[in-house]
This record gives sequence, structure tokens and C-alpha cells, in this order.
Amino acid sequence: MSQQHTLILGGARSGKSRFAEQLATDSNKPLIYIATANAGDEEMTARINRHQAERAKHWQLVEEPLYLAKALQQYSHAENCILVDCLTLWLSNCLCQQGEAFWLEQKAALLDVLSQLPGEVIFVSNEVGHGIVPLGELSRQFVDHSGWLHQALAQQVARVEFVIAGLAQTLKREQ
Repeated sequence: MSQQHTLILGGARSGKSRFAEQLATDSNKPLIYIATANAGDEEMTARINRHQAERAKHWQLVEEPLYLAKALQQYSHAENCILVDCLTLWLSNCLCQQGEAFWLEQKAALLDVLSQLPGEVIFVSNEVGHGIVPLGELSRQFVDHSGWLHQALAQQVARVEFVIAGLAQTLKREQ
């Protein structure tokens, strides 16, 4: 069990990133922010810029859209806190840019390394399984893979929070 690791789930604009950033701040540890987004269009660029403007300037930023496990291994230390935002963008990058086999390799790498990470890690991800089953194959793959990822992570982390309307509900908390 990864005692210092947290998974934060929520829908779009639920307040999950703000909640994660507050948890990271409350840790009183140096923060490394691993951003997984790619600025593929103007709208996404604006989102990224808004997130950057809202973050504390002293946080170290690492942009890693594909090789998350390697970045975590490189930056995780007992004295720091890593915030990963967000896992569903990472999934989307892997699945759409490299394909399902690559995604499965990267997911396995993350799950394999998680228990070995010495510092605190906070994962942010979109819960997308509350809606109807999507019509397109890629959309169904995305929903399925994100659900399986969340289940696997929830088994390994000590804490899972679900955020809706800016309010966090604890789903799991082990001491």
C-alpha cells in the first residue's frame, strides 16, 4: 500500500485540481507539478495558461504527456510532494498518439513503480464513467481504460477522494 499517495477524481470543473493543489500546499513540502496536457489547439492552450496562472510560482513544473512512470521515478523523493494533473489527459495522449499497446505498457509501468515511490504523490483524474456508453470505439476505449486505471490505482493508494461542486467526499482513507 502506498501510504502517501492520493487519487482525486471528479468531473470537469468539479474543483478537483483546486482540491489537489490545496492538499499539496498543506503537505508543506516542496512541490513538483507534473502536467500531462498537450496544447494541441487554442482552447487547450488557454486552459493550460489559466492553470499556470493559478498555480504558485515556486512550484517546479515538469511537462510529461507520455512517460509518467519515468518522470515519477526521476522526481519522487521522500522530502517532496508530486502533483500529477491529470491522468485522463495522459491516457488520451498515450491512446491517441501511440495506440492501445503503448498505453497498456505505460499503465503497467505506473502501477509497477507506484509502491516504490518514496514521496507523497497526488493524482488528479476525470471520472468519466457516470454517463452513457459512448457511441464511438475510441470513446468507449477511453472510458473503459480510464475506469480500469482508476480501479487499479484505488487499490494501491492510501486515499481516494471524489470532488463534486468543489466539495470532496472521502471514498478511502487508510492510515
